[in-house]
Parts: sequence; C-alpha cells; structure tokens
Amino acid sequence: MKQLSWRKIALKPFFFFSIVMILKMVLVWAVVFRHEGSLIQSLLVGIPPVWFIFSLLESYAYKRKLSAYLITDLVLTIIYFAVIMYYKYFGVIVTYHELRQVNQVSEVNSSVFSLMDPYYLFVFTDIVVLFVLMLSNKRFKAFGRGLRFRENRGLLGVGQVVMLMLCAVIILPFRNGMNELQQAKNMGIINYEAYVAFAPSKDLKIDPQTVTPDLVAQVKGITDPGQPAYWEAAKGKNVIIIQLEAFQNFLINLKIDGQEITPNMNALVKDTFYFPHFFQQVGQGNTADAEFVVNTSLYVPPNGAASEVYADRVLPSMPKTLANNGYRTATFHTNNVIFWNRDELYKALGWEKYYDNTFFGDSDPVAFGSSDEVLYRKTSEELGKFQQEGKPFYAQIISMSGHHPFRIPEAKFKMKLPDRFKGTLVGDYIQAQNYSDYALGQFIQELKANGVWDNSVIVLYGDHQGLPVYSLNSKEKNLMKEIYGRTYTVPDMMNIPLVMSVPGQGAKVFDQIGGQSDIYPTIANLIGVSLKDQVHFGQDLLNHTKNVLPQRYYLPSGSFITEQGAFVPGTSFNDGKTYKLDGELVNKPLEDKTEYDKAHKLVSMSDGYVSSLPKRK
Repeated sequence: MKQLSWRKIALKPFFFFSIVMILKMVLVWAVVFRHEGSLIQSLLVGIPPVWFIFSLLESYAYKRKLSAYLITDLVLTIIYFAVIMYYKYFGVIVTYHELRQVNQVSEVNSSVFSLMDPYYLFVFTDIVVLFVLMLSNKRFKAFGRGLRFRENRGLLGVGQVVMLMLCAVIILPFRNGMNELQQAKNMGIINYEAYVAFAPSKDLKIDPQTVTPDLVAQVKGITDPGQPAYWEAAKGKNVIIIQLEAFQNFLINLKIDGQEITPNMNALVKDTFYFPHFFQQVGQGNTADAEFVVNTSLYVPPNGAASEVYADRVLPSMPKTLANNGYRTATFHTNNVIFWNRDELYKALGWEKYYDNTFFGDSDPVAFGSSDEVLYRKTSEELGKFQQEGKPFYAQIISMSGHHPFRIPEAKFKMKLPDRFKGTLVGDYIQAQNYSDYALGQFIQELKANGVWDNSVIVLYGDHQGLPVYSLNSKEKNLMKEIYGRTYTVPDMMNIPLVMSVPGQGAKVFDQIGGQSDIYPTIANLIGVSLKDQVHFGQDLLNHTKNVLPQRYYLPSGSFITEQGAFVPGTSFNDGKTYKLDGELVNKPLEDKTEYDKAHKLVSMSDGYVSSLPKRK
C-alpha cells in the first residue's frame, strides 16, 4: 500500500512537473549562477513562483489539467533556455525587453547556435516526450482524462496565498539593487522576470531641461582648456571612421608561434595616435549601438537597441555637425540597411547617403554580406570620387567579416593556425581577425594610392568584444591565459583599440581611459569644430586625462570603468568588485562612491535628454 501511495503521488502532475522544473533550475544554476551563489539558495527562491503557478492550474485549469501543465512547462522552459543562451553571450539576464530584438535572431542564428552546448537541449526532452505521448498513445490520453478533477479548494487557496507571500518576501529586499545578475540570483529567475515587468526605471529623476553641456562637464568633473591641444590640427581634412567588427585590443602586436596576427594594425600603431586603454560602450544593439554612440556621444538606452529605441528622435550628431561645416557624409555597410533598423537610425543621424548590400552586391560572401575585401575595394573607389570633387567628406565604414562565430571560408585563411587553437572559439576568432586585418591592409594601400589617406583623419576602433568571458570553455580560457600571461578578465573583454592617423602628426601613445562616446568630441577638436553648445557625454581625449565610463551591457547596471578598472556592484555599491586593468580581482570598490554616483547620474541625464528630444516627422 505504501508503494502504491508513493506511485500515485509521483503521477500527480503537481509533483511530477515540480521535479522537472527543479532539474531545469539546476541547469540554469550550473551555467549562470554557479560562481554567484549556492544551488540550495537558487532552488529555495526558484520553487515558490512555480508552485504558485501550478496551484493556479490545479484550481482553474483542472478540466484540461495535463495540457495546461504541458503549456506551462513549455513557457517556463523557454524562459530558462533564453536565460542560459543570453547569459552565454551578453553576461546579463534576458527579460521581456529583449523580445524586441527577436526579429534579429534569424540574421545571427549561427552566432546563437555556436554558443549552445548540446546538453542544453535536454531541457526540452520532457516536453517532446509528453507531447508525443499525448498525440499518439491512447493509454496516456486516458490517463490525462483521468486527471480532470480539482484538488481540495481550501488547501489550494491557502497554498496560493502562502506561495505569493513567499514570492513577495523573496523579491522585496532586493528590489532596489542595481546589479541585475545579483537580483536574479537572489529573487530566482521567475520572480525576477515578473518583477522586471513592473519595476520602475533605475534612472535618477532628472529634469531634461537642465541637461546642458556645462552640467555634463560639471558632473564629469572636467574643464575644457582655454587653448586646447591639437585644435584645428586637421582643419579641412576628410574624416574616415573604420569600425572593426569584434576587434579587441589584445590583438595589437600579438604573435602566436611567431606569427603576427594583425600586421597592418601593428604598423599603424607605430605611426599614429594609439589609445590602448579604450573601451566599448554598446548595448543590446552591439554594432548598431557602436554607430550610435560614436556619432552622437550619447549613451545607449537602458533597454533595447539605440537604433530602435532612439531612431524616431531628432538626434544631434557628427554627420549633421560636419555637414553644417561643409562636409558631405556617407556610411558604408555590406548588410541590408533594414537590419537593426539602420534605415531609420541613419535618417535620425542625418547621413546624406548610405551604401548597403544593394551597392556592394552579394559576391564573395563572408558572415552576413560581401567580404571585407569587397567592402574596402568598392568603398575606396567611392572615396576617390569624393576626393576629386574637392569637398571634404566624412565617411564611416562598418566591417563585418570578423563577426561571431568567426567561421570564415577556408579560402580566406591567411595564416596557419596552431593545432592547439583549432576547433576553438579563440582559434576561429584569431583566424577571422587575421583575415580582417589582411583586407584592411589592402584598403590602406588603396587609400594611399588614390591620395585619400594623406588628406584624411583616419580613425579605427573595435565596435565591441568578440570573446565574451562567459562564452569560453576551460580549454579556451587556457588559450586566453597563454595569450595574456594571466587570467582573461572583464576589462580585457571590454577593451578595444582606438587608433587615429592625423596628417602631419607623428606617433604617440595616450594612456588615459577612453570610450566610444569620446570619439566625436576628439574629432571635433582636430577639425576645429566647437561642441560647446551641443549636449554630449564624451570628452576630447587629446585634452582630458581623467574619465569615467558608465557601462550598460555585458556588465550589470551601475558598472563603470575608470583608471582603477571595471567596477561591478553587488546588491549595492559597498559589496561591489573591481576588476583591475592588470587582471587582478579586488573584492571591494577601489573608487570612491562619488564615481559610482557620477556614472549613475550621467546615464540618467542621457536617457532623460534623448527622451525629451522632438520626434522626427
């Protein structure tokens, strides 16, 4: 009788699906929270919302009980799976806000699938088996019909109240935290997802009418010099920005078994301005966000890609500023302009003309469009024509062959990859970036041959990281340790190069901290255009050495980078960690709280300012 009793309990959907959900919570913990908290804690905060949902099914969906449980199982499994996959690339917890970008997944499905360990798919095993049984097995169908009854209503009601109260007790102590990863760990995934759906903005309350260039400078603690260095050093020169796909700074001067990985970038660094402590500031939109930040000197929104959230605004921008100073403007990208809503973003930024796949065609494909060789060859021809017109121009070129997951055609291999790197994400990355550097070298020669190079300020930078810390397996982490001579850490991941070739100027290394929002004001200084009346959050890197860089993605909210390193808050500022630039992890803040407050205020000011801008007609 005792065995029969336990069997009956095990066959009850409430019990069976509770065990299934617990197993899936274990998987999420193993991938996401293993180094953040205990498994027991994850289960204790994860079970109450699941039991609350299940008790509702028992009360109100009892006539279709098995179907209701299966559908609920599917929905919760999709949430858990999405959390795992999103964390593997971005290092943050996915929420409903990211669903706005679900239409982009088809374009980057190879990147998504490359992050997936096969065992992740086991989370769907029970769903597949049970759905097949429901559709094909008569005995299972009969079993399902036998479940059409309601358990004790009073007991269910008490259970719902208790579980709801437990959820509230779990959520409330952590609702004011800045770090989303810590919140999700402390609240549990389902509690956190429910909380985020109704949570207020983390922004400070800022009157957008008070946001002025003077206020930004005051908050940042900087003062423009009376006679800035390099003012008008490139007056009247062309401006060419080359945005290098997923190009990280460690590639500069890197040799593997004696082979230079980026010989053309290495040669540039020896002859130009080089900023080795330069960092990405992108959000969910990655490459498109880099275009936005560089061309506006504004920060990305708290949720969604800037190209989608801010594209309906009348944005102050570098294309507009340079156009007002006699420049023609154009941007070049081999993908379709509608990807990431660029067609609307480009209108908001004020580009005079854009070149996309309709110009570059679909020959010699790599990643999501024609290869960098095609991009650079056709672009150099257009820039040569611009030069002949005698009017200065501003051109932005977006490379793409080095896109994740970095699997370029074998015909494009320009180096022999050592055996220990083969079949790894790190090896594929190095192979792809070596090819991208090869194509860049051809572009440089073409610009020098047609006279454009010597008449232009050339700016090169990486758009975002290529090797997320969270995506690497143990072998790949060891390869990165071989490259760095130490553990690969968060600031290493965020570190991208900035290289500037300025006519008439020699080589110089600038050691100050910089970010993508600083490119616009730095270029404005070089060509002699004042931004004193335009709100911008970056600073001229040629005249300022102290900097704070708020981060909104790849790191939790409240994170920022200074010369001390990358600070990541815990439940608050006081229990935060600092990842020093030399790789050391310090389990405390190394900056004063004023820097944390400063970073928080700056992003709040940017959000309020952009939201107050008039909408485009």
